[in-house]
Amino acid sequence: MNFAPRVLMPLSDLDSTGLVGWGSRVTYRLLVAGPDAAGAAFQKWAQDEIGRRKLRNTRVESLESGQPQMRATLDRAERFLSLVAVLSSMIAAVAIAMSARRYMQRHTDACAVYKCLGLSRGQILRAFGLEFLLVGAAGALAGVLLGYLGHYGLLLSLGGLLKVSLPQPSLLPALVGVLAGLVLLAGFALPPLLALTRVAPLRVLRRDIGPPPVSAWVAYALGLGAFVALLLVAARDLRLGLTTAGGFVAAGVVFAVLALGLLTLLSRLLRGRLRGRAVMGWRFALAVLERRRAVTVLQTVALAVGLMALLLLGMTRNDLVDSWRSATPADAPNRFIINIQPDQREPLRQMLAGAGINDLLYPMVRGRLTHIGERAIRGDSFEDGRARNLVEREFNLSYTDALPEGNRVIAGRWSDGAKGSDAGASVEEGIAKTLGIRLGDTLRFDVAGQAVQARVTSLRKLDWGSMRVNFFVILPPQAMQGLPETYITSFHLPPASAALGNRLIAAFPNITVVNTDLILRQIQDILDQVIAAVEFLFVFTLAAGVTVLYAALSGARDERMRDAGLLKALGASAALVRQTQYAEFLVVGGLAGFLASLGAIAVGWGLSQFVFDFPYRFNAWIVPVGVVSGMLCAFAGGWLGLREVLRQPALATLRDA
Repeated sequence: MNFAPRVLMPLSDLDSTGLVGWGSRVTYRLLVAGPDAAGAAFQKWAQDEIGRRKLRNTRVESLESGQPQMRATLDRAERFLSLVAVLSSMIAAVAIAMSARRYMQRHTDACAVYKCLGLSRGQILRAFGLEFLLVGAAGALAGVLLGYLGHYGLLLSLGGLLKVSLPQPSLLPALVGVLAGLVLLAGFALPPLLALTRVAPLRVLRRDIGPPPVSAWVAYALGLGAFVALLLVAARDLRLGLTTAGGFVAAGVVFAVLALGLLTLLSRLLRGRLRGRAVMGWRFALAVLERRRAVTVLQTVALAVGLMALLLLGMTRNDLVDSWRSATPADAPNRFIINIQPDQREPLRQMLAGAGINDLLYPMVRGRLTHIGERAIRGDSFEDGRARNLVEREFNLSYTDALPEGNRVIAGRWSDGAKGSDAGASVEEGIAKTLGIRLGDTLRFDVAGQAVQARVTSLRKLDWGSMRVNFFVILPPQAMQGLPETYITSFHLPPASAALGNRLIAAFPNITVVNTDLILRQIQDILDQVIAAVEFLFVFTLAAGVTVLYAALSGARDERMRDAGLLKALGASAALVRQTQYAEFLVVGGLAGFLASLGAIAVGWGLSQFVFDFPYRFNAWIVPVGVVSGMLCAFAGGWLGLREVLRQPALATLRDA
């Protein structure tokens, strides 16, 4: 059954046994190990040779392709780490965009003076561009240095989880890091810089003249193009990159609309009800926010996007990781029993029940696929080697009324005990794609000389990481009556009960008990390593997120300083100015936190469903945590940025603003 050899002997003794002769079924395996580049080159050469020589029964297997459970675990591991890179890129993009906008606001007057002194747009652009390039290069190099230090810190933190020696890091990550930083800088800092160079010299005399906006399509093309390109490179997975990028772009648009609507609604509901000196600051705050709608919406969206990235990463560390662990839990089945005869089904079930094991026994019928619709199927009907191997061997067929645990119908309809023409076959989506099977096709199998056929009514997605019994094809029960069948089951056997396997074999000598502890242990080791890496990288992303929050809160610092100075000049007390500022921070932070929690839920659901392939677990705490986090971040950032305003005279505040 291709699991393990029953007898192991020296190759030199094989001829004397007489086991190998004319008509004997002998297969050979060649195991190859080496560096990644050499292994990939050998695999390509071997596959080309197999195709050129038409070696129908020869195939190349790797760790990724040989075991569906291991392949699914490795794919999820790579996507988890790529998600951290994608979120970090998004956070960096938002931080650069907000910082560049504030830079433009603070240098508008200086740029107008430069033009009065005779500098052209090109000279100003080159001067500011060189400054941006130097700052960006310095920041990128500092990030690369932190990345290499983090690499060695990660190895130290993993400790005993790594049982192999890893190669030394190359210079490629440094090149990627520098290029990523410069691409983000060009995409999100260049549009405000172009607007800055177009400021009118009249700005020196008239402060109400600001820089004209750059054409929308230029800013959109540069920023969005750089953003999406970097995300796809960081994700190394088209679906992950597009899902996350699309989710954040859509979230930004939805956030802007919702922030504007919620701000208007909140202002209309509360301003008329807030009366008295005790709440006068809240009235002023709502009036200021409503008057500066564009700035308030921009600040709320930026703060919400940064918070959403942090909340989403927090969900990655908790909810998504918990879902991943539950997909292959520590108590997943680690024993398979095959070749159970029909008369042994009930005695074996009772013996398992006596040991506290109540897993289902599934019928299994061996059959060869002969027709898909009216088309006869042979090995030479397919060019793909895996497809040829599938049709040249027998399928393990099964039948059941209820959808097996861990199976999910993604197309069509499960028969669910239907009779007659409504009863149909259910096919695993991967094998359906390989063999070109579609809904409505009639499959015909040869089972011990008998023809069995059924129409495909559903396609299923299997959870290979669950380690449960899975079948590529499940047929309706009425089509399988009277056919030779055996039974198969899987269950979890604790180490303390390992002797049960020997007792089962002693009671039923014909069965085969397959121990999959090694595969399960490998999967759990990979889980532990990747989760530890994600938690370690979370520290870097958290630091980047704090930078975004500070940039978002500092974006309107000058406007707030001017408002505070005007209030003090008009006779407002320090307590009233403080209450106004704090109320503004709490409103903006609460709105941003609420929007961020909704966006994190939506993007997290999309990632779990369409990228990581496991059920999404809704966490009701994310909404209150998001709202409170937004308020705390906005309050802390506002207090740090404006604490000096309350200590200086109104005239000094207005001059600084």
